[in-house]
Amino acid sequence: MTTINVISRDGSTKAVTAEPGQSLMELIRDAGFDELLAMCGGCCSCATCHVIVDDAYAAKLPEISEDESDLLDGSEHRVENSRLSCQVAVTPELDGMTVTIAEED
Repeated sequence: MTTINVISRDGSTKAVTAEPGQSLMELIRDAGFDELLAMCGGCCSCATCHVIVDDAYAAKLPEISEDESDLLDGSEHRVENSRLSCQVAVTPELDGMTVTIAEED
């Protein structure tokens, strides 16, 4: 199992365990983080699942797609390690990763 540490907007941290094949968005949503809206359901069309990935794990993620980057460009909270959690598959290599749910736009 892969454990991801999620920091909510209020600063609290919760370690959650992923099921094989789960996206980061599904993991966070299913763990009860209501502030991660994921309005499009994971279709990479809304950017309401914006997270910031810890520096130590950013290079372990697949390269960001043009569509994902374009959506993140619309956020005033975008930073270097911003990702849409619906576009990140949880893999064993990500065990121990910390992500922060980005502020809402």
